[in-house]
Amino acid sequence: MTVITAPDASIVVPVNAQGDLENVLTLLDDLGRYAGPHEFETVLVVNNFADARRPPELAALDALEGVRVLAVPSVREPGVAAALSARIAGMREAATPYAIHLDADCRVPDPTSLLDWYVHRLHCGDGVAYTRVRYHSVRRRPSIYARIAIHHAARWSKRVLLGIPTTRGGSYAVHVPMLLRLDAEGLLADEMNVGPAARSRGARVVYSGDRRMVVRTSGRMFAGGWWKLWRYLGYRLRYNLRVLPVRPGVAARTGRERDPVRVYRANRPVR
Repeated sequence: MTVITAPDASIVVPVNAQGDLENVLTLLDDLGRYAGPHEFETVLVVNNFADARRPPELAALDALEGVRVLAVPSVREPGVAAALSARIAGMREAATPYAIHLDADCRVPDPTSLLDWYVHRLHCGDGVAYTRVRYHSVRRRPSIYARIAIHHAARWSKRVLLGIPTTRGGSYAVHVPMLLRLDAEGLLADEMNVGPAARSRGARVVYSGDRRMVVRTSGRMFAGGWWKLWRYLGYRLRYNLRVLPVRPGVAARTGRERDPVRVYRANRPVR
């Protein structure tokens, strides 16, 4: 008789059908190297496709052991980052109260250390846990290196000097009922305000800088150019000031209604 073991946590991954259906296979290969004691389900939230044109790759993904595919043509909600909307949709379908969030274009060098730490923290009662995020597939341009250095310095300053949890989509985990309550209160609009919103409601938020837990996310969006960099930095500063304060109705302040529908070809953005 086959004994079915309930998963210890759910891995939720947004998958942009216009560019990530191949990338997610590499992520699944990384996760397949997990060699710890825990069981996981993986929920792939495939989105960004026309209602009448369900991607043919979904059947193969759904046939993979331990993988469930949630196909939603569009997860976009006014003012909310599309990736966060996809994660919330995936958490509503998750079989466990613990969600580990990764991106389809991520690479996980040490899945055993990462996933074991997340399960331990969530089962200890933490509301949010997150780790270091670095980059892969970055173009060799000085302006891009500068952008990445500024990004890491800003995250360190917020986390260490200002005490602001710097959660981002590439690697964090949450207690699902807590996060869905925050969403129902209108406190969420982006990955970056998950940590601050959770802490404001008394949830414990923890961080690990252990190099074994690093996750690498794609730098494919970085095109380079000093003028683009200065414009981006000004935009990010204004965006942080609008989004980081914990308050209901934050989605109305993001300006994300104008976000383009992301489409990639050969892992480069075409719009």
